[in-house]
Amino acid sequence: MVGVGIVLFTRDLRVRDNPALAAGCRAEKVVPLFVLDDTILAGRASTPNRAAFLAAALAELDGELKGMGGRLVVRRGTVVDEVDKIVDRVGADVVHIAADVSGYSRRRENALRERLGRRGCELRVHEASVTTVAPEAVVPSTGRDHFAVFTPYFRKWMEVHRRAPLPRAHAMTLPRIAAGDLPTVDSICRGEASPKLSVGGETTGRKLLTEWLSGPVEDYAARSDDLVADATSRLSPYLHFGCLSASEVLHRTDVTGEGGSAFARQLAWRDFHHQLLAARPAVAWKDYHDRSIHWREDPRAVEAWCEGRTGYPIVDAGMRQLRAEGWMPGRARLIAASFLTKSLRVDWRIGADHFLRWLVDADLANNQLNWQWVAGTGTDTRPNRVLNPLRQAERFDPDGVYVRRWVPEVAELAGAAAHRPWRENGGVAGYPGPMIDFVGM
Repeated sequence: MVGVGIVLFTRDLRVRDNPALAAGCRAEKVVPLFVLDDTILAGRASTPNRAAFLAAALAELDGELKGMGGRLVVRRGTVVDEVDKIVDRVGADVVHIAADVSGYSRRRENALRERLGRRGCELRVHEASVTTVAPEAVVPSTGRDHFAVFTPYFRKWMEVHRRAPLPRAHAMTLPRIAAGDLPTVDSICRGEASPKLSVGGETTGRKLLTEWLSGPVEDYAARSDDLVADATSRLSPYLHFGCLSASEVLHRTDVTGEGGSAFARQLAWRDFHHQLLAARPAVAWKDYHDRSIHWREDPRAVEAWCEGRTGYPIVDAGMRQLRAEGWMPGRARLIAASFLTKSLRVDWRIGADHFLRWLVDADLANNQLNWQWVAGTGTDTRPNRVLNPLRQAERFDPDGVYVRRWVPEVAELAGAAAHRPWRENGGVAGYPGPMIDFVGM
């Protein structure tokens, strides 16, 4: 048996179905460690919304670990240096970490392996912790290293073997070591978070998952795009931070019904984007398909889009919800992204960066590659498709309820008239006219 092990939490902030923690708890003593990574905290991924969620998630993780006889050990600095110090301090034989797909996480893994190897300490990387399957577990039979189209990926994804969810370890024993303080939001990132931001961790996420699977998921296929119903799971932040295991979520979902099947398909999209980024790390900021698109530089248009003042209420409602909640429905994301990239012809990277600033669930795999899909530089097999905001409004908010919820300037307009405020005599006071003209508007 291993004498002392370290479990380095990254994007797996949970105690249930956590392969790294399950393996670490087999040692006589274990250090559950989280390092506030100065490299990440200095980058674009460090935002007030994600800082608030991270602080809450770490607090709930600490509570779960205390229930097992342990607690979370927190350090701040360079990950490799902080882990190395603790390995030296407790005489650890092995460090466990979840596999991840970004270029940075791969460099971190390699640096840890090299540094720990000098001490004779092993680094064990555990797959299928961030996603339901490892990226390399679903590959084409042609010998390519990844699928470039979702549908054939999904067919093979549905057939692949998956491990059963792992239970929470009953107990753990910590070596003598100072735990350190749990971080506050301000200690992670300065700035104001979204006023209606929802935060939590594993405890909160599991309650939401149970509520979701108890009934609402059954309507997912029919209502997921209904902007008024707000009928999505809202589990994406908990999956992003690993407060919930994507593998366990899939395992607990009844995929024989239409709702469960449609929900599982979204989990497959998440895995699909992770396998793309694993194979092509550069697509986080570089076009997957170079279509030589001539992007416009229009700072005023970008500012209006960011602030939700494009003159199209269906676009503006989503952008204002984003700032208010740090979240927006998938359909609203598609409408807003299409308007920026296909209608305004603004580079998708500008929009992706804005979403990274505000979305609590944004990560490089899903955020960037969804943006590329909409922009026509990614994996969409119809790269020239344009989502007309007025037609989208007619389909997914036919009575204008959603836009009146988030765009108070049009609150007095009844029914579908809220989507075309410029048709009122002189327009609506305080609300801009449409930035561009759609045929038949």
